[in-house]
Amino acid sequence: MRSHSFAAACVAVLLFICATPAPAAYPERTLTMIVPTAAGGGNDVLARIIGQKMGELLGQTVVVMNKPGAQGAIAADYVARQEPDGYTLMLGYIGTHGINPAMQRLNYDPVRDFTPIGLVADSPTLLVVNAGLGVDDVAALVRYGKKHPDGLSYASAGPGTAPSVAGLLFNRAAGVNMLDVPYKGSAPALNDTLAGVTQVMFPSLFSAYPQLQSGKIRALAVAGPTRLGSLPNLPTLAEAGVPGVEVPQWYAVFAPAGLDAVVVSKLNTALNQALADAGVAAKIAEQGAEVRRSSSEELARFVESEAVRWKRLVDSERLMAGGM
Repeated sequence: MRSHSFAAACVAVLLFICATPAPAAYPERTLTMIVPTAAGGGNDVLARIIGQKMGELLGQTVVVMNKPGAQGAIAADYVARQEPDGYTLMLGYIGTHGINPAMQRLNYDPVRDFTPIGLVADSPTLLVVNAGLGVDDVAALVRYGKKHPDGLSYASAGPGTAPSVAGLLFNRAAGVNMLDVPYKGSAPALNDTLAGVTQVMFPSLFSAYPQLQSGKIRALAVAGPTRLGSLPNLPTLAEAGVPGVEVPQWYAVFAPAGLDAVVVSKLNTALNQALADAGVAAKIAEQGAEVRRSSSEELARFVESEAVRWKRLVDSERLMAGGM
């Protein structure tokens, strides 16, 4: 009888264990989203918009942390070395996972060292000038640059970033010699362009859109293949006589490599639900960007294609970090 009682007790314990709810599901604490640029730039604003909504959906706070420098490499290298537990994310972009790795050796690999979560948004690159420069179109800017070969500088977020590469390509295509003045992010670069410290910049529409209303900077063209619905009268650089300068910018969320598939799915679902929210989409549109949703697998394929595209372009144009 005792043996039967003992067996019955064991069965009861097993049934209790099986009926006990599993430990609290991910996430159980605050998440951190690393931004590879300075506060106030397009990346930073976008991270805060989606981070707040993702936090609501996940039931935890998403804290945004800026780690600018080295054209995004400091932040990317930091994230790549973190535990793949789902609590450290990064808002990567064309610089960290496209241009910069193609232009110089880094401590991280944009494909191997990250788990792709999902795309967030696209934003075209613009050619803008300080209004005080007194040029109204691309042709006038090119004439000014040729007449004053040492008189133009363009602000960028540093070698390997979209604004820098767009400037290098423009110099080559237009036959001018603008000086690249690097900053630790698009926000301080744009501020100095607004102030007239630098005369030219190639920011994303996402970064520049609010400032275009001030009248202190003037958009001359789109550094992309098509005109913009929001600025239909703005020509592309090709239409303005300077072809070959197409640097569309994109943003996406990444985590360290090796993240559990269940956590990837939860993060991708929360991200896409956030982007589907009408209020979030409106805030992103107000900044001049367009929502772009994807699966983790689609982002992985996209990053691989970007790595190939930018490596080919850098090799063909003989572009190097800091020059040509």
